[in-house]
Amino acid sequence: MNRAAVKLQVERLSVGYGERIVQHNVSFTVAAGSIFAIMGGSGCGKSTLLQALIGLLRPSAGSVCFGGEDYWSATEARRTEIGRRFGVLFQSGALWSSMTAAQNVALPLEMFTKLDAPTIDALVQVKLSLVGLDVGRDSMPASLSGGMLKRVGLARALSLEPDMLFLDEPSAGLDPVSAKRLDDLILDLCHGFGVTVVLVSHDLESLLNICDDGIFLDGNTNTAIAHGSPKALRAHCDNPFVHAFMNREQPGAEGSPHGS
Repeated sequence: MNRAAVKLQVERLSVGYGERIVQHNVSFTVAAGSIFAIMGGSGCGKSTLLQALIGLLRPSAGSVCFGGEDYWSATEARRTEIGRRFGVLFQSGALWSSMTAAQNVALPLEMFTKLDAPTIDALVQVKLSLVGLDVGRDSMPASLSGGMLKRVGLARALSLEPDMLFLDEPSAGLDPVSAKRLDDLILDLCHGFGVTVVLVSHDLESLLNICDDGIFLDGNTNTAIAHGSPKALRAHCDNPFVHAFMNREQPGAEGSPHGS
């Protein structure tokens, strides 16, 4: 598959609900084969921004371009085609509770391909094995641990062999061991299979361990106030709020959430 040097380009994006602007004038680029972080404190609009990137929320301004093509300027049919090039893991896993793990993973293949049942079953097994779930394919979501739910959700996100993954708080609710395993899996997908990853997170350890680049969103100014890898922002960001967040410190009295 031909992968452009820039997989995703966001220009002056504004998102919100009605007249309420959650984030505005946000711009960034995501390099192909990288892991890009959308960072910030709780409630700053990270997940809202993600919704605009994956086609669930039309932005009020700006553009979202995949491989140079503006998603929101395209026809509905074309947006559907573009959307099949990426997979999404929602924070809760968003599995259908009435379906087994295997049936959840098979669903996109049944909906968007013309593959026969035996081929779909074989592909489902491949995807579950890829995320480390060689057993439990017939388990119902209610019987799975948090880590296993995330892995099934990730297997489903990979079912159509996307070249881009969007992950919403992938380590949320996981114990440290499960979170580390998921981080390792994301790294393997990126470095081993060339998948480009955009993840929303405020899990500092995960951000520092796996992300190549990112933006930091502010809930007061409602825009991005810092750009760079989590490690770089931790080491030398001159914004006091970002520096405090990345170092697990309290901002000083002279600092402010939006810097000086």
